[in-house]
Amino acid sequence: MPHAWRVAAPLALLALLLTSCLWSSKPQASADVQAPDLGACRLLTPDEVAQPDNATDPISCDQPHTAQTYAVGPLPAQFDHAPYADSDMAAFAYRTCSREFIDFTGADESLAMRTILSWAWFRPSQEAWDAGARWYRCDVIGGGDQTRTYVDLPAHTKGLLLGRPKDEWMVCAQGATVSGAVKVPCTDKHDWRAVTTIVLGTPSDDYPGDRVVQSRTRDFCSKSVGAWLDYPVDYDFGYSWFHEAEWAAGNRRSVCWARTDS
Repeated sequence: MPHAWRVAAPLALLALLLTSCLWSSKPQASADVQAPDLGACRLLTPDEVAQPDNATDPISCDQPHTAQTYAVGPLPAQFDHAPYADSDMAAFAYRTCSREFIDFTGADESLAMRTILSWAWFRPSQEAWDAGARWYRCDVIGGGDQTRTYVDLPAHTKGLLLGRPKDEWMVCAQGATVSGAVKVPCTDKHDWRAVTTIVLGTPSDDYPGDRVVQSRTRDFCSKSVGAWLDYPVDYDFGYSWFHEAEWAAGNRRSVCWARTDS
């Protein structure tokens, strides 16, 4: 099953969220006991985003950068004595960073899963955690876990997805199929474009099972992509759907892709 950007969950989004807890933090100075600055920009790489913590020095947002911190805050008291790789904390970060990503960029829930932009969250280093630090940091990122490189962000990222965003911020894919395809901005040569999403349940719903999710996604995307293409005689479509782990983290959407040959 391919992974589409949000989440987000994004599309470093859901997989990053659920796997980042497994990484071991490298020793760092105890400076990150204090929460980082809101609005700080950084030139982050995919390898750095894959880590659970990050102490990269901020740079001026007028310089080339691939990440900007859009939300910072203390973790709820329930995590005061939690282990460093607590799964409930990851779920809290997903809900919080997803909501704040939408507010910050101006996207709606569907658009947030169809943009090349994604988000990543960080916690204190293991050393700082052991010293009592309890905060989260959400960064908007110029790419995701299926992009080869990140794109530079503009100096002002807030509201970037308001209205009808430019193609440079929308996600397309290069490959024979959507599954495993490299995700690129839609200004690059591409074979597929993420065009719609389907809501598969409410926040309180139990996971309906892989077969139901895949079947409902496929059926919806077949019709939705046909309508988006203005009902051609022949067309190809793809879809991205997610498993129970992503459902538990809060995702309720699948993504539909249209073959565009652009």
